[in-house]
Amino acid sequence: MGHATDASTLPDVSTAGEPAGVVSRQERKQRTRQALLDAALDLLADRGFASLSLREVAKRAGIVPTAFYRHFSSMEELGIALVEETTRTLRGMLRADRTEPGSYQGMIRASVHTLYRQVRAHEGHFRFVTRERYAGSGPVSRAIAVELRMFAGDLAVDLARFEHLRGWPTDDLHLLADLIVTAMIATVVDLLETRQGDSAADERTVAVAEKRLRMILVGVPHWQPSAGQRDRGD
Repeated sequence: MGHATDASTLPDVSTAGEPAGVVSRQERKQRTRQALLDAALDLLADRGFASLSLREVAKRAGIVPTAFYRHFSSMEELGIALVEETTRTLRGMLRADRTEPGSYQGMIRASVHTLYRQVRAHEGHFRFVTRERYAGSGPVSRAIAVELRMFAGDLAVDLARFEHLRGWPTDDLHLLADLIVTAMIATVVDLLETRQGDSAADERTVAVAEKRLRMILVGVPHWQPSAGQRDRGD
């Protein structure tokens, strides 16, 4: 069996059908980096990140182990990159769903359906994040915690644009955002536990997700922060 070689030494093959030699060095480097991320995700299908070795990730990606360090300084850095790859697009899409706040119902429906589409399109990513959030440790689990706080922070800012929430203290807005993020994580877990292709089960999961969020938000117009909180503005 031949030794694995760095993908950057292989003949250039353009994904757009361009002739060899057209792809730049930077593009080749980016492709190899992505190959490492994809290889790690494949290997993580049924195991925890802590059990993954640099050598096996490099082998799956088709490069020699020493070439790994051209792209990541450590396995932990690769894991953090996987976390960011999972959440970056979703955060932007969910924020777009809240760009024009109308009714809570509209925001709930749009957000749940965006989440559903992303989970179904990238199940490996979400399985990795949910597993490492609950069972992982170290830099990767801390990166997940940071990303979830960023989700909640974005949401708290957007919630403040709704009429009933404009006078809420910052602490209360963040608490409400945390509740919503926690509910959406529960929806991710529900989807991952449902067999892909079971449309009836997916419909039930989406309906439950919408109901869960409605139950959280139904009391919003009636919540009154304490006088001390209003005076402090926190």
